[in-house]
Amino acid sequence: MVKLAAKCILAGDPAVGKTALAQIFRSDGAQFQKNYTLTTGVDLVVKTVPVPDTADSVELFILDSAGKELFSEMLDKLWESPSVLCLVYDVTNEQSFTNCSKWLEKARSQIPGITLPGTSYRHQCAGGNKTDLAGRRAVESAQARAWALSQGLECFETSVKEMINYEAPFHSLAKQFHHLYQEKLEVFQALV
Repeated sequence: MVKLAAKCILAGDPAVGKTALAQIFRSDGAQFQKNYTLTTGVDLVVKTVPVPDTADSVELFILDSAGKELFSEMLDKLWESPSVLCLVYDVTNEQSFTNCSKWLEKARSQIPGITLPGTSYRHQCAGGNKTDLAGRRAVESAQARAWALSQGLECFETSVKEMINYEAPFHSLAKQFHHLYQEKLEVFQALV
């Protein structure tokens, strides 16, 4: 049984639901914030995720970071060397989806010399949050999936409010991180 630790950056524009996503995941669906408070720095959420078909687990240290540009420079140190990245956008806000490219570039800049997807860390797009607001949808699922695929990302759609699919991005990240560990372990064992 192995317990791995992974630094997970939760990134995206302000008010896309990053904090709600992290909190509902941490509480297994028990805690949905009804009152919105702007994240001004970074909040840390820690949760252990079992890896399917193994006795192993990944402890995700989820850094829920502020989406406002005002806080961007102070977050640079916290963003250094992430293990995994979860991009979040609001399906009712096309600009938040467009800005995922900016957030992905920011993540790339934190690991000089490595092109994503790389051998040092895996990442994915958490896809659109707020799918419960279907009547106001501005970003179509197919559009998001095509962009994610072009970037080598997985794409998920979630609704924190309706507690739909909120755990899927984190379980996928844990599984990918564990897979990377297994690959590196095999390389190491081959050297011995």
